[in-house]
Amino acid sequence: MAQDSQKHLGSCHCGRVQFEVRLTDEFNTIRRCSCSYCRMRGAVAVSAELDGINFLKGEDTLTLYEFNTKTAKHYFCPVCGIYTHHQRRSNPTQFGINVACLEGVSPFDFAEVVVYDGVNHPSDAWSGPLVAGILRFSST
Repeated sequence: MAQDSQKHLGSCHCGRVQFEVRLTDEFNTIRRCSCSYCRMRGAVAVSAELDGINFLKGEDTLTLYEFNTKTAKHYFCPVCGIYTHHQRRSNPTQFGINVACLEGVSPFDFAEVVVYDGVNHPSDAWSGPLVAGILRFSST
């Protein structure tokens, strides 16, 4: 497991899947995506290297979902259905971790979240991730 940041505990809703993770740059990589799957899923994710996650329980029960190019690998709990993480298409050496699964963290803790253009994916023809917009949360 990477050693450059603090460990965060995480789990799915029912607790069948539990893990600890070290994020690549804490919450500075927070983002959403506008691809067809992420649009429907609605999750906010942060980055972790592939060796940055350690499953404490339930890794063998995770369900895998792939679509289109089958490069991205989306994992979720088969009992409660919560998406916990995915191996990124834009950077297959990283996982995107669902911030809502991290202990003490809510997607509503962040005033702004960059939304990347997953419809015109950078792996298809672009030189880098294009921003589709900014998701803003205000408590007022």
